[in-house]
Amino acid sequence: MAETDLVELVRQALFAGCIVIAPVLLVGFVVGALMGLVQAATGIHEQIVGLVPRLVAIAAALVMLAPWMLERMADLLRTSAAGGP
Repeated sequence: MAETDLVELVRQALFAGCIVIAPVLLVGFVVGALMGLVQAATGIHEQIVGLVPRLVAIAAALVMLAPWMLERMADLLRTSAAGGP
């Protein structure tokens, strides 16, 4: 494997990792922002009130997106095992 092939494979792996994790991070960000607004509006500033809904939303997103995430990673593995981009 040439150096340029290795660099391309690492670039593809990093890009695929970012694409796979982005929806989960987006869900966590949106739920965290909404809970921050709710906490600011109600005056409840307990950390657990913001943490639990965020964890539940991220877990639900992981469960719903797991097949898609695994398929994307399997495609990357198949591509790298085949030796082509």
